[in-house]
Amino acid sequence: MAETDPVVTLDRVTVAYGKSPALREVTASFAAGAVGLLGPNGAGKSTLIKSLLGFIVPERGHLRVLGLNVAESPLEIRARVGYMPESDAHIPGMNAVSFVAYCGELAGLPRVDAMQRAHEMLFYVGLGEARYRNVETYSTGMKQRIKLAQALVHDPDLLFLDEPTNGMDPRGRDEMLELVRDLAHNKGVNLILSSHLLPDVEYTCDHVVVMDKGAVATAGPIAALKQPRGRLYELRVKTPTGVLDPFVDRLRAAGLDCHSTDEDIMRVFVPGDGGARQLFALAAAERVQVRHLRPSVSTLEDVFAHAVGEK
Repeated sequence: MAETDPVVTLDRVTVAYGKSPALREVTASFAAGAVGLLGPNGAGKSTLIKSLLGFIVPERGHLRVLGLNVAESPLEIRARVGYMPESDAHIPGMNAVSFVAYCGELAGLPRVDAMQRAHEMLFYVGLGEARYRNVETYSTGMKQRIKLAQALVHDPDLLFLDEPTNGMDPRGRDEMLELVRDLAHNKGVNLILSSHLLPDVEYTCDHVVVMDKGAVATAGPIAALKQPRGRLYELRVKTPTGVLDPFVDRLRAAGLDCHSTDEDIMRVFVPGDGGARQLFALAAAERVQVRHLRPSVSTLEDVFAHAVGEK
């Protein structure tokens, strides 16, 4: 496959657990590099990853990973990908280096090479000093790190990371995100990071696929999604009656997206080229004083909220 080809594609994939649909006619592609798989809990992210690994067989649709058909070549795909599951997956009674080396052998590495790589990966993820301790003695953050180490031990062409910062304290979370960012931007590793946390995806990834209720809500380069046609403003006003609702209704009737923040400032998205002039004209029509107006930078949170219908 060429460097510009997507590393993962899904074509009308449907998965259901009994009568409950988990994926609904999902069609998507994941570019090379770092791609965030973003969505609230229950959106279908883990089901999508397990389907790509061949753990779940869809009712219909086609999946390809690294150019290979998942239905035809699941073992070949698993040898070329690393998977960091959301739940703990260590083997009780094994120390860290033995466990990671064992995972390397399962992926096809010779025993000596697997052991050497296990030492290297445990040092890389910050567990070098604790590599001879049994894994069940590890803290939650250390267990997350060993899951990353075993996903990397066989030098995969693609990483699936399912909620990699789950249960970590703030410092451990920051360190995990630095590792993921280093893998993607300095080590050139292709990865798909599944998360319900917007900052995790925005910090580590260049592209995003947003899921909601088992379907793709939006997808594309994060930078492009954050720059829709139009302009986002922070706005504070004073109305003649002191009541804001009629003015907000007027803005929405004119096709502007408007929502309040924690303070008394609204964020208003003006589509097209109208910009601030349109806001001032609408305010004048309602005899509303504009006390504060400045352009606001669109965030991934705005993209997500638009995609899942929260705005």
